[in-house]
Amino acid sequence: MERRLVNFLSPLLIVAVLLSSGCSLPFSKGYGAKGQTKEEFSHYVETVFVLQNSVTSDLMELQETDQVNNRDVLLKAEQAMQEACAPLNEYVSRESDGAIIGLFLRQKVEKTAVDCEQAAQRVKQQLPR
Repeated sequence: MERRLVNFLSPLLIVAVLLSSGCSLPFSKGYGAKGQTKEEFSHYVETVFVLQNSVTSDLMELQETDQVNNRDVLLKAEQAMQEACAPLNEYVSRESDGAIIGLFLRQKVEKTAVDCEQAAQRVKQQLPR
């Protein structure tokens, strides 16, 4: 459990670096689909990343129990979430490895943050309460 917490918190710092480096195209009207300021977008993406990781952790815990009624629907929603959040997760992974992050990936994160959030919310709604 403690290892999970460390694995969960480390990428948060990376997300902050990600967003402080600027993910927007030059001459655009703000960051992301909502045209936010750099600081607002940074906070938003961090929130999305935390949500997606929280949902993923909840799903891992559910695998250890038998509390899921419609497993197929939940698995499809999880797969859609993983696909929607792939650019953000790739960015965080590259950042933690010290790898070069290109403009294309930065732009992709900016374009897909809302989709990632919506997909994570759909999975969260299907989780047993």
